[in-house]
Amino acid sequence: MAAGATYEPIANTNGTGSSSSITFSSIPATYTDLVLIINGATTASTGNPCLRFNGDTATNYSRTNMGGNGSVAYSDRETTVNRILLIGGVYFSTAFDTNLIVQIQNYSNTTTYKTTLCRANKAGDAVDANVGLWRSTAAINSLTFFTASGNNISTASTFTLYGIAAA
Repeated sequence: MAAGATYEPIANTNGTGSSSSITFSSIPATYTDLVLIINGATTASTGNPCLRFNGDTATNYSRTNMGGNGSVAYSDRETTVNRILLIGGVYFSTAFDTNLIVQIQNYSNTTTYKTTLCRANKAGDAVDANVGLWRSTAAINSLTFFTASGNNISTASTFTLYGIAAA
């Protein structure tokens, strides 16, 4: 690592066009935090971007969202759900115009619940800020991004996972 470097690329991938999910597995526990950068689209209609950790599909996730579209401000909250919905008004569509930055704090800590912060925007549509919670003290060693609609992720979509070496 170069002096002063903070973000270290762990993995990157593209959508396949034939799957509605992307999984990063075997995430090393050597960083303080993780950052996932997504530029994406779906192959059909719309898809609400979601996140799960360690394959956990139990209802121990929650999130709070606020956003706006230039005309209307909105906010909403979900509790006891089986995924973190990363958006409120921003969604994936067939247009390649949606990006998300997801920060995952203390992902390898085994004494605290895991928190995510997500900033999302869709050109000409809306912006969102979102905080998510996974009520588990397990260290995160895999994360799965998927669309709630089940629509496939476009091959033009890019996903890059970074480890924060010195948060």
